[in-house]
Amino acid sequence: MTHTKEYILSFSCDDKPGIVAAVSGFLAEHDANIIESQQYGDQEAQRFFMRVEFTVGDFQDRERIKSLFVSIAETFGMQWDIYNTEYKPKVLIAVSKDGHCFAHLLHHYFTGNLPIEIVGVVSNHTDLQEMADWHKLKFYHLPITPETKLEQEGEFIKIVNDTGADLVVLARYMQVLSDGLCAKLKGRCINIHHSFLPGFKGANPYRQAHDRGVKIIGATAHYVTSDLDEGPIIEQEVIRVDHSKSPKQLKSLGQDIESQVLTRAVKYHIEHRVLLNGNKTVIFN
Repeated sequence: MTHTKEYILSFSCDDKPGIVAAVSGFLAEHDANIIESQQYGDQEAQRFFMRVEFTVGDFQDRERIKSLFVSIAETFGMQWDIYNTEYKPKVLIAVSKDGHCFAHLLHHYFTGNLPIEIVGVVSNHTDLQEMADWHKLKFYHLPITPETKLEQEGEFIKIVNDTGADLVVLARYMQVLSDGLCAKLKGRCINIHHSFLPGFKGANPYRQAHDRGVKIIGATAHYVTSDLDEGPIIEQEVIRVDHSKSPKQLKSLGQDIESQVLTRAVKYHIEHRVLLNGNKTVIFN
């Protein structure tokens, strides 16, 4: 019986003729079977993006395939990688007091919808420690004040490094990361917030939204950058509301959307469906 391994090739490069032919020819030459392929050419930016999921015989490991593909990648100047679908990315979750996004991630984690390894939970409060403990997750309490921010962030990045986290998820972690920490986590830190921004800033945005009679509420998940809440967007969703909804109801609806949007963004990321395109993203979903 022949055993196979499944891999994902994702890349971007300058758009030019022959890219797809080179990739598909390479895979055919090495007896790979393509099971999913998506591509996009950004005519304005003249960039080409592609994600290919394929299987090969188990005698072909990831490092061997990568070494064989290097010549093609160099020919087209690709930003690329090949991923083993059996690998479960290590994820560190950061929370504060609200647990809706955290709980939603945990549900999809334990039901197998999110094939990840949660390596810990970081928080500047202890409100959600009981939830983490109940799920047997390592909880790191890192209290923070304006005077201790740099020290606290030093401990934060140490946990990232010590756990080998591939991704940091800010599941309503109510702290603004410094430019230095944003730089260290570039491309591997996802945040979630209500989609009123840049309007209705502050601690009670749904009260502000109610007072202004908004008709749409939603959420945005994006990569964290030094530009606050303006990183490349991964996923968004909105729903319509009306005058009958109280601030409490708006908040409840908003939290539901935040939870769903964040989980989907994490799933897209760990399945290598997100490719950066300047300040935007290409999502193969």
